[in-house]
Amino acid sequence: MELRFGLVTVLALTVSPVAVAQDIVLERIDINTGASTSTITTLPEEYPGGQVARGGRVGLLGNRDFMDTPFNITGYTAETIENQGARTVADVLANDPSVRSTHASGGMLDSFYVRGFPLGEGNFGEIAFDGVYGVAPTYRLFTDYAERVEVLKGPTALLYGISPNSSVGGTINIVPKRAGDVDLTRITTDYMSDLYGGSHLDISRRFGEDRRFGVRFNGSFHGGDTPIDDQTRKVAVGALGLDYEGEGLRATLDIIGQREDFDAPQRPFFPVAGISIPDAPDGRLNIQRPWEWSKSEDLSWLGRVEYDLNDDVMVFAAIGGGSSRVTRLFSTPVILNSLGDVSVTPQNAIFDVDRTTAETGVRAKFETASIDHTVTLQASGLRQSLDRGIESGTEQFTNLYDPFPRPEQDVPDPAHAPKVSENKLYGLALSDTLSMMDDRLLVTLGGRWQHIDSENYNATGAVTTSSDEGAFTPLAGIVVKPWENISFYANYAEGLSVGDSAPTTAVNAGETLSPYRSRQYEVGTKVDLGQVAMTLSVFQIEKPFGELQTRGNDLVFVEGGEQRNRGVELNIFGEVTPELRLLGGATFLHGELTETVNAATRGNKPIGVPSLQVNLGAEWDTPFLPGLTLAGNIIHTSKQSVNTANTMEIPSWTRLDLGARYHTEISERPVTFRAEVENVFDHDYWSGVASFGTLSQGAPLTVKLSMTTDF
Repeated sequence: MELRFGLVTVLALTVSPVAVAQDIVLERIDINTGASTSTITTLPEEYPGGQVARGGRVGLLGNRDFMDTPFNITGYTAETIENQGARTVADVLANDPSVRSTHASGGMLDSFYVRGFPLGEGNFGEIAFDGVYGVAPTYRLFTDYAERVEVLKGPTALLYGISPNSSVGGTINIVPKRAGDVDLTRITTDYMSDLYGGSHLDISRRFGEDRRFGVRFNGSFHGGDTPIDDQTRKVAVGALGLDYEGEGLRATLDIIGQREDFDAPQRPFFPVAGISIPDAPDGRLNIQRPWEWSKSEDLSWLGRVEYDLNDDVMVFAAIGGGSSRVTRLFSTPVILNSLGDVSVTPQNAIFDVDRTTAETGVRAKFETASIDHTVTLQASGLRQSLDRGIESGTEQFTNLYDPFPRPEQDVPDPAHAPKVSENKLYGLALSDTLSMMDDRLLVTLGGRWQHIDSENYNATGAVTTSSDEGAFTPLAGIVVKPWENISFYANYAEGLSVGDSAPTTAVNAGETLSPYRSRQYEVGTKVDLGQVAMTLSVFQIEKPFGELQTRGNDLVFVEGGEQRNRGVELNIFGEVTPELRLLGGATFLHGELTETVNAATRGNKPIGVPSLQVNLGAEWDTPFLPGLTLAGNIIHTSKQSVNTANTMEIPSWTRLDLGARYHTEISERPVTFRAEVENVFDHDYWSGVASFGTLSQGAPLTVKLSMTTDF
């Protein structure tokens, strides 16, 4: 039968079903037995409890067990994604105490803070896909094609290269689904209040001699009315993952197409200076009107290959890219006063983002003087361009608490979408992990030379600002394991950001500052008790930024500011008992503007950085009804500043989510029923603040129901 999902059309082959008495788990196949273990067709195993992995794909360093990694890394598994009904990556990251979303859940994109620094606010491919930037869809990532969602905290310029939009708090990486050694045909039908639902098809097969060729297809369609007033949403996703595992040769190809359409998409609010922030409105209220809309389309692809020259040397390469197109007609709301009056000016806009990425390298293992080395040499490049066209309507007014109808405006389509910017990022990286004393002492050293060629254009196509500079970013990490189940680690890592461009009010207007170099110092410990693990991290990250400085009668744009975030992270995961699982932790943050041109803001808190973030999640397999599991998650975020003067802030908030699932068998087929209630007490809250001072509306009470069946 032919299945059509948005941008992807796939011919599904009819195969005989496989009946099992429980959910099928797709185990990875590891044909390669050489020392240069594959990083594209194998995964670190799951930690007891199945909610997180034992390790992750640490960029340039390849697959690493969390006990052997000199960083704080968490990999959320497909089991967690399915059991929580997580439809987007943002849903998955609601489990992480180091990550907070900065965009409304009813909006058209996702963005985050990691360790108190923004990620994804520019919406230009800041999430890695299979360890590579420039492939993942630009505005939103769905979990249909995600086997795992990994979060590596801290600057990762060496490990992944410079991020396209200069994030330094961490890297989010999507591990794509691959065909396992057990064939699978799985259908999930789900519903979300108010009247939104759809189905997801997951097919996995292996073919050929020794079943070396794998095919994994995921397709879904969802649509209907969401819990947000006047809002409708349609989402179509199609993803095809191919892989080949031969003797010494491994290759993969991923193709992803998706489309998301909104009527009345929620937007973040920008408060004018000097007002008292009004209380958050009812989460269902929506100032956007049904005649406002957005449409986003993404097509992404990535091909990877590894080849073992011998048992100790492996060469690898990857090439991929993608394109994103957004058309939309909506307003950017401005809060005018503490009474909740809002000004909106509808805009008709087109955004086109094109990306091309490639890498190649070699990884070798050898021994010198009883010291084992794993050395990786990599060359990589990324080109990304943005075309944009905007036409504005006329100003209208409404209110947060009483969103009355606004007359529809006929804002013309942009006549054209000229190129706004183009970035070319390429570099050369070298790392060496030294293993001594039977792997009880691991030292990682490395550096990346990164070249940044960035250009911004005006409407006529002329270059207005540019940067053509290089920088070297080192990394040093150490892991000491005095006992098998305890690791102490430390790292010094640098991040790299594209320098800001001077505004038109500066005498050096058009000048692009040199790349910003961020620095992280981190120490920590990890304890693996076999069934339960705990990690403790203490870190400091310093990131520069540009400011206008007065010199005589002139304003000069200089690298005059610095934000410093100090923090402590505590994580726990695993099985306390065979029936009880825990997942969560706490992050304590102290953000400070340590250097500013304006003495009045020096020492103040940065925008959007809370002092405390807590996630406490638990699952319990009930003894009174076999197959029934109850779950709960408490999320707390303390107050956040909305401006650098610290005169405006949003209050702290706490949310309770509850869930249940029931495993059973119907007609000799495994069936799982799931139910989740998000924001159980229907609390109204501002969920977060973006780095430029916009407020996001928290989601209302939302009910999710689903049924999963394997054939």
